[in-house]
Amino acid sequence: MRVLIVVTHLLGAGHLTRAAALARAFAREGHETTLVSGGSPSRPTGLDRITFVQLPPVRTIGTDFKALLDEDGAPVHNFRLAERRILLLQTLRAARPDVIITELFPFGRRVLADEFMTLINEARRLSPRPLILCSIRDILASPSKPGRIEETHARVLESYDAVLVHGDPRIVPLEATWPVDESIRPLIRYTGYVDESPEPLPSGARHGILVSGGSSAASLPLYRAAIAAAKEITDKPWRILIGRGVADSDFAALHDSAPAHVTVERARPDFRTLLAQAELSISQAGYNTVVDLLRSGVRSILVPFEAGHETEQRLRAERLKALGLAEIVPETDLSPRHLTEAVRLTLSRSPLLPPHINLDGARQSVAIAESLALARPALHRPNDWSPVEQALARARDHGCPIRVWWRDDDAAADTPQLDRLLSLSRRAEASVALAVIPHRLEASLGKRLQSEDTAFALVHGWSHANHAPEGHKKAEFGTHRPVATMAAEAEQALRRAREKLGGTLLPVFVPPWNRISPELVRHLPSSGISALSTFNDRKAAFPVEGLLQVNAHLDPIDWHGTRSLADPAFIIASLAAAIDRRVTGKSDREEPIGLLTHHLIHDNVIWSFCEELMIQLGHWEVPLMRPDQAFSGRTGSQPWLDAL
Repeated sequence: MRVLIVVTHLLGAGHLTRAAALARAFAREGHETTLVSGGSPSRPTGLDRITFVQLPPVRTIGTDFKALLDEDGAPVHNFRLAERRILLLQTLRAARPDVIITELFPFGRRVLADEFMTLINEARRLSPRPLILCSIRDILASPSKPGRIEETHARVLESYDAVLVHGDPRIVPLEATWPVDESIRPLIRYTGYVDESPEPLPSGARHGILVSGGSSAASLPLYRAAIAAAKEITDKPWRILIGRGVADSDFAALHDSAPAHVTVERARPDFRTLLAQAELSISQAGYNTVVDLLRSGVRSILVPFEAGHETEQRLRAERLKALGLAEIVPETDLSPRHLTEAVRLTLSRSPLLPPHINLDGARQSVAIAESLALARPALHRPNDWSPVEQALARARDHGCPIRVWWRDDDAAADTPQLDRLLSLSRRAEASVALAVIPHRLEASLGKRLQSEDTAFALVHGWSHANHAPEGHKKAEFGTHRPVATMAAEAEQALRRAREKLGGTLLPVFVPPWNRISPELVRHLPSSGISALSTFNDRKAAFPVEGLLQVNAHLDPIDWHGTRSLADPAFIIASLAAAIDRRVTGKSDREEPIGLLTHHLIHDNVIWSFCEELMIQLGHWEVPLMRPDQAFSGRTGSQPWLDAL
């Protein structure tokens, strides 16, 4: 794809840093990428394969984002704004993008609305029209005037295909700072935090205190307080990194006032390495700084920037403090004494293991854009969901409740594909049951599931090995082996999965290839298994005491053809038919309809359809059951399916 990313940073460099990280991620995946910057001239590193365009710069002083200044500090003339619009349009025509990403706008940068809308309106006239996305950080400044919120939502709905929220809702959901209504909610895609440098960090013993303050002069009070605190805490080395936005005279004054055990120097490119080796970090709570802190796992003291009634950093800092990951010294309380007390308190406490937080936002953003772009033909020929809507209407008329649950097969480790699955699960507010392969289980999966509130594990056979003779359908627990051998293996699988996964495991057996010997089913309760899940509607034959069955019914993969997405019309018809069977009594109306996915082999077309399905289910208000609820039915005599 050809990708155009447009950003204007007005105060610090955080917005440009995040946009550059996105550009590098797109370029790594082979996409032809252009990055347009409209703030103070600064070319980020690592843009060798990226076209970089610098607009005539504008900036602000402090938090007055309405008064635009040029590089000399003079008010910006309309001629400069016209130059910017002309260059933007020239770049649009030269790049011929398939995807356009505007950073912050229309949720911010209202002072530059004319140039952003000039770009967007011209892009919408192109044929084919590019995919248009908005890129925003985790925390926004919500306008005080309701009319501006309505204006933002109107622009999003009129011109944008999705809103990429570069955060993790477990830290702070977008609703915490922006009034998300039902009109734009379907467009929101959480990507996780964008890490500008995802390379591995050094490990080993930590020592010393590292003080940093971003690129602007707003951190001068922090630097001065840190030097004073260092004079009280002399048993540890201190390193204070001064941003390039601090004047040389101020830098010299700080350097000259520092005691011998304090190193004062300009910001360094190896900041992440220094952070990973530090015993304690003292910093503000900007987006990129917090990502660095989360990646390095260092104990932290945060002094959030709050001038001009700014609330972004304070909110982010409070969320980290609530997770036990940081202490806060409010900017209004910043003094050598308060900072010294905070340092001693933090160093006296044992460090906590941080929860799993999604820091793969750049790669996730690329994946979401790819998925949406691949689905663009469907935007011109939208999927016809009316058969499902009609079936749901019949179900309501007959008082037949329709519920859906979600099973995903073949998990064994925490992988990028699993991260994408769980990201979709969070965005859709849909819990998922992972059928895990016990013999292949890796510790990373157990660690990941401990941090997921709505993901559960099921027992997916033992090793997912095919024991069927040549010419027969594949099966691990079919009729081809002694029942006693398979029963012992099922018990072993449950025991190993429970040891590795703990309370996230449900005692539910999912036979590989959805095939299981009828004789083995009768032995499952004695092996500690309380439920079974295969594929297709469960039937009334062969009831087994003590065993509940909840099956999957809808699989979007074309297994016998392309192994990509099956015909969407067929999938939609299958869902409608599953609803109708419950209405007419041809299947158990109490059994929820199960969606079956296989995250390890999904391509972007399958991901896109699954996302569309989740959006539709939310629109229809069809409840997606938690797996622990789906398998909490009574365990008396229950029907089960001979799935051969």
